Amino acid sequence: MSAERTGDPSAWPEGVARHVLAEVDSTNSEAQRLAPGLTQPTWILARRQTAARGRRGREWISPEGNFAATLVMRPTGDPARAALRSFVAALALADALETVCGPGATLSLKWPNDVLLNGGKVAGILLESAGRGADVSHLAVGIGVNLVAAPPREAVEPEATLPVSVLGETGVRIAPEEFLAYLANAFARWEAQLATYGFGPIRTAWLARAAKLGQRITARTASETIEGTFETIAEDGALVIATSQGRRNIPAADVFF
Repeated sequence: MSAERTGDPSAWPEGVARHVLAEVDSTNSEAQRLAPGLTQPTWILARRQTAARGRRGREWISPEGNFAATLVMRPTGDPARAALRSFVAALALADALETVCGPGATLSLKWPNDVLLNGGKVAGILLESAGRGADVSHLAVGIGVNLVAAPPREAVEPEATLPVSVLGETGVRIAPEEFLAYLANAFARWEAQLATYGFGPIRTAWLARAAKLGQRITARTASETIEGTFETIAEDGALVIATSQGRRNIPAADVFF
């Protein structure tokens, strides 16, 4: 028998809206459609997605009962600063999952956009922005969490971190709407940190939860494979690896270990 955990739906961050949909193609696509008319940060939660996607256009498998939501916002600053919300989202996810799963769960953050539970991938983050030149008109922070089910092993690309679910790892069952209350509040707290103090405290907090920090990893970009020791993340969020040819700052890649 699984344990039951519930959130407090009334505990919602001030100045943030939410839309809960029975079905949509993808919450990130819905965010793009709604963005021009929004006047405040807005969470869009879908109980079912028919065309969910992950990074690099990969299919995201998300059965009913799992969490699929997007925060659409109008960030200040250039695209590089907007992209730092992937770290804000990761920390918020870790906080929300820690609250839901309890002290027995081991949570860590995998660069650039995954959250691990007991070593398996439990959540992913997909950022998409729109704008012209140096201006970002809106940012969509898409988040998927395996609350009740994980994709089968055969659906995962070779060498990738195997997926897990909250229910499978901890026995905890929580509804997506209830999880959203935890996540929205955590995101608002970390977003306030970024706005007030800059990326420094976010970077420090992320590194404190980083998976494989100080260990050997492999980073694959579109053009090369880089192996070395995961040293840190740079002030712009880039992955820093110590290789046999020297230190490398990698702005975008898939990481394997």
